[in-house]
Amino acid sequence: MRLVLFEPDIPQNAGSLIRLGACMGVAVDIVEPCGFVFSDAAMRRAGMDYLGHAEVVRHVSWSAFIAQATGRIVLATTRPAMPYADFLFAPDDSIVLGRESAGVPDAVHDRADARLRIPMKSGLRSINVAQAGAMILGEALRQTRLFP
Repeated sequence: MRLVLFEPDIPQNAGSLIRLGACMGVAVDIVEPCGFVFSDAAMRRAGMDYLGHAEVVRHVSWSAFIAQATGRIVLATTRPAMPYADFLFAPDDSIVLGRESAGVPDAVHDRADARLRIPMKSGLRSINVAQAGAMILGEALRQTRLFP
């Protein structure tokens, strides 16, 4: 299982998700370009002292990520989609989280094997991407019994 951050905008969110990946034993893919300078120093400033414990793979583009991806592409989205807790996860799924500012383009939506949403109170836009990633990854690890 993998967490995929598509062109992340906010280093603190990327840092939180990398820390989550490190603690859960899940690789994190960063699809560039990022909205910030991605470096060890930037991640330390974001409170990310777990970088050395994380498996982080950087990709220069969505195409570069897709070229090496295995398993299903599972997209977290605010568009109409299946509730994440109703989805049957597999151990080799890649859970894709979009940019904080813009989500993902249609090409990424079109490539996804599944599109998942977090059901929430009407009239509200979205949950923070790091929190959404933690919720979905937690359910995926629970279902597949892959918690460390």
